Amino acid sequence: MLLFQILFLLVLSFGLAFFRVSPRIWAVVMMAVLFCFTFLLLFPLLLSMILWTVFLSLALFFNFSAIRSATFMPSILARFHRLLPPISQNEQVVLDAGDVWWEGELFRGQPNWRQLYDMPKPVLTVEEKSFLDNQVQTLCAMLDDWKIVNEDREISPEVWAYLKKEKFLGLTIDKAYGGLGFSPLAHSHIITSISSRSSSVGISVMVPNALGVGEFIQHHGTEAQKTYYLPKLVTGEEIPAFALTSTTAGSDAGNLPDTGIVCKGVYDGVEVLGIKLNWEKRYITLAPMATILGLAFKLYDPDHLLGKAHNVGITLCLIPTHLPGVEIGKRHYPAGLAFLNGPTSGKDVFLPLDLVIGGPENCGRGWKALMEGLAGGRGISLPAFSTAGAKVAFRSTGAYAALRQQFQTPIGAFEGVMESLSRIGGLTYLCEATRYFNLIALSQGIRPALGAAISKYHITEMARQVVNDAMDIHGGRAIQWGPRNYLASWYQTLPVSITVEGANILTRNMIIFGQGALRCHPFMKDEIVAAADSDKEHGALRFDTLFCKHLGYSISNFARTFVYGLTGGHFISIQKIDSSHGVSKEGEARSSPLVKTNTRTSNDKLSPYYKQLTRMSTALAFATDVVSACFGGQLKRKEQFSARIGDVLSQIYLASAVIKYFHDQGRPEEDMPFVVWSLEKCFFAIQTAFDGLSQNLSPRWLGCLVYRTIFPWGASYYPPQDILGHEIAAAMQKTSEQRDRITEFCVVGKDKHDALRRIEDALKASEETALLRQRLQEIVQELGIPRHVVLSEQIETISKTEVFSEQELSALRRFAALHADAMKVDVFDKL
Repeated sequence: MLLFQILFLLVLSFGLAFFRVSPRIWAVVMMAVLFCFTFLLLFPLLLSMILWTVFLSLALFFNFSAIRSATFMPSILARFHRLLPPISQNEQVVLDAGDVWWEGELFRGQPNWRQLYDMPKPVLTVEEKSFLDNQVQTLCAMLDDWKIVNEDREISPEVWAYLKKEKFLGLTIDKAYGGLGFSPLAHSHIITSISSRSSSVGISVMVPNALGVGEFIQHHGTEAQKTYYLPKLVTGEEIPAFALTSTTAGSDAGNLPDTGIVCKGVYDGVEVLGIKLNWEKRYITLAPMATILGLAFKLYDPDHLLGKAHNVGITLCLIPTHLPGVEIGKRHYPAGLAFLNGPTSGKDVFLPLDLVIGGPENCGRGWKALMEGLAGGRGISLPAFSTAGAKVAFRSTGAYAALRQQFQTPIGAFEGVMESLSRIGGLTYLCEATRYFNLIALSQGIRPALGAAISKYHITEMARQVVNDAMDIHGGRAIQWGPRNYLASWYQTLPVSITVEGANILTRNMIIFGQGALRCHPFMKDEIVAAADSDKEHGALRFDTLFCKHLGYSISNFARTFVYGLTGGHFISIQKIDSSHGVSKEGEARSSPLVKTNTRTSNDKLSPYYKQLTRMSTALAFATDVVSACFGGQLKRKEQFSARIGDVLSQIYLASAVIKYFHDQGRPEEDMPFVVWSLEKCFFAIQTAFDGLSQNLSPRWLGCLVYRTIFPWGASYYPPQDILGHEIAAAMQKTSEQRDRITEFCVVGKDKHDALRRIEDALKASEETALLRQRLQEIVQELGIPRHVVLSEQIETISKTEVFSEQELSALRRFAALHADAMKVDVFDKL
């Protein structure tokens, strides 16, 4: 009976923490129970004294701030100062840049699925659709990537002229300044389409429309700068380049060695107050042909001409490249591609303060503009660009696997090949879902800085895996470069997207969780601000309130994580949403070991995944507090721990993207293998990250406690089942509406000599002649024609038997010719 009573107290405590009751309600309930146990059930005196002592200590601590302030809080605040130092000015700017979006829901441990499904679906305007159907298609028809990259090694004047004429360099510039004013959705689709034809042209279009001069002028420039420069940028009269990366400052952009000194000088024959600049930059896209250069530098005012500050801070300015001292024109050769990229330098270049972006009052405010501008490249351009590569690999490799035969069997029927095909298919679906998910926020005017970082890192990494798998399946066909090769250019291109806009190693190890914890955690950032408040009394009171709430939040997350783990998450309540929106109370997964549910009560196959995402979201909140308490401010240097928790956050974000994308696509039943494969891949990655986190936490018992709190019964998730992979591989190897939908905006050339068109035509002819070829093989066996005889010769031999009609023979001959042409590789007389 005594053990039962103690167990009851533990369960009651967990239950109250689970439901996040207020400290006062907790105190009343626990006092009533203890009173009954002590005076009615006659608890042993010693045990009663211990329990009452613990209860009164906790009740007084949580309910009386005066007692906390007089006893515990000074030492807690002092320890907090040691663990988490104040946020620096640059760090504060980074945290303030952009908005918190869905990732904030994930950090709170209780995602609101109704909110996810109620997010409006972005749609193209009539004008945007027309541009995609006409100007973009015309441009794509002009592009021969082999010629651009390997023969000309630059984009042709004709292509540049068309880009300028049709305002491709002003996709996002407001119509008031002559731009197209397109939505993020249209912007992304356009970059995907162009990049699928030529990565070099795709990069040349995406850079001016993302982290470029136009972006900064439009959002931070003066009206005079907007009126003068934006119309010229739209038409290509001015070619922009933005110079950030220095020879000694790459990822550490805050440590720029490039300098500007406030002084007086002569500009256009008039003495004015301005800046004398010296810089040395590299890796700058479009720099070799730029007419207007955007420059990030550190501004100093030694004579205090602007004010009291000597070190004014990072500043952005506009530099006409014809000015004396400016050097451009030389080129780098990035990954052997043809887009213009090169160094630029300046020696004692003088310009007036009016050319500071935003005018003189924006001196020293460049860091904030840079951080806000990064969301464009990370959230739109690079995901669109990399997804284009994945779609090319998806489309071409599925067709190749269906056409290429070994041992008289299409290679796509071999399980080893199907395994790689399933990764290509599943990861491409994930890329497209994540690309689309970020566009939902951007289309609403929300700039999800953290979501953009997650999208940039994971889409570029997944695209790299997709192309590597595609290269493996194509084998020798993929490594023979030439006009017929549709994969090799992506194999050399994707490292570019891995590197730019924040190298992927930096993004994973420092940005995703480093920013996520402070931006999205409901208390952590406010606690740091309160602890650093110059008004000590006010700061201490504010910190006391926040810390108490944070402690209760952490205890609740611990209880919820453990209970969810014990029950496998089966009893997690999901918001009631109409079945047409896809969320209900129960459901099943498609052939999935992830969860077992009663399928008779619902027709929603994704409901178990919502529950598991809620479970992992709670575990993320729990683990974040544990790791933050262990390492404090040192966590930014414990990059592998930061990366693993960031992986958990990222995978929940990606899984949410898949669910939303599937819903907005109309929940097509045929997509279920792709959806379930993607979700199970995400869950297994989450479990792997938690496993690595717990194994490396010190002391070892703490790691075991964290893991067993999250997974009391051991592993809960497993890689996607083989049967899912087989279904994905089969779907990739046939023409269908589904294949076209998943690879939408992957442009296939119309010319019969186009590399992708060759294999597309062969696949269609293969399907059209499938029954004829089956009959053909039966006759080949009957006649004893040797297996090594090529298809065209088999057809000619059998044509003499008059078994097939002339129309059937014509179809077979056409397929044989298309198939042979699609399998050929390039041969050169000399290189």
